[in-house]
Amino acid sequence: MTDRIERPVRIERTLVDCHLHVPRLDTLKPAWLDWADQLNPRWRSVYDEAGVPVPARLSAHLDAEGVDRALLFCEYSPRATGIQPIEDLLPLVEHDPVRYRLVANVNPHLHHPVEAELERQLALGAVALKIHPVHAGFSPDEPEMYAAYRLCAERGVPVIIHSGTSSFPGSRNRFGDPQLMLDVLEDFPDVDFVFAHGGRGWWYDTAAFLALNKPNVWLDLAGLPPRRLPEYYARFDLRRLAGRWLFGTDWPGVPSTARNAAALAELGLSEEALTAVLSANAAKVFPGLDI
Repeated sequence: MTDRIERPVRIERTLVDCHLHVPRLDTLKPAWLDWADQLNPRWRSVYDEAGVPVPARLSAHLDAEGVDRALLFCEYSPRATGIQPIEDLLPLVEHDPVRYRLVANVNPHLHHPVEAELERQLALGAVALKIHPVHAGFSPDEPEMYAAYRLCAERGVPVIIHSGTSSFPGSRNRFGDPQLMLDVLEDFPDVDFVFAHGGRGWWYDTAAFLALNKPNVWLDLAGLPPRRLPEYYARFDLRRLAGRWLFGTDWPGVPSTARNAAALAELGLSEEALTAVLSANAAKVFPGLDI
């Protein structure tokens, strides 16, 4: 294994990646590893021989890709991907506290009550909550989840929700429908909700409509090839919709963060809109990025 990092062409702008997974490899199911290997042949270069991410290697990789801030996701989804504890991410944050922010995750099938587990993860430094109904197998409007949303409203914590399909075995894709969040959005108008993957698969139109009509709804672009965004959102004014976008990669599910950012710059967005997508919108939604 080598520390040598390929230096990609990159755009010289502040860049926030709102969606990264850097778990310990022994916490993952085989399908997750296969997914990463297929999409990004070099991703394991930031890990040691034991499958533990090496903080200096990850920081060097993100330096090379031009990433100034990054949100690190944990996940408690034994049904689909495994249990990836938030504690495994703490050494990364300790090594590079300016760049990284933690994102909490709760699963109502595992955490009772969910607000107690959310409290615990917020105390470890999480600045947002991610919920994954598709991998964990629950509807995001279940009564148990309302306690977590209330806590987020009290603390000013944004909520990221997987929105769209997933290919991992054990996923329950019916729970990726953005319409399941309609009541939640109305009940918690002061909470920012980020629809990760922007309604990927069957629900691009629904996610985009909500983002344009609800001031507390945003779309992250994780897992979406930038050049295909005009196709995915063909029924919408792309330049207007970009005002609700957050840049994200779903790393390691992308070969180059810098190339994705450069591809966004080729969509014909204004300078102001491009800056908003790459960093300014994230600064609005997530507290303490210090951009």
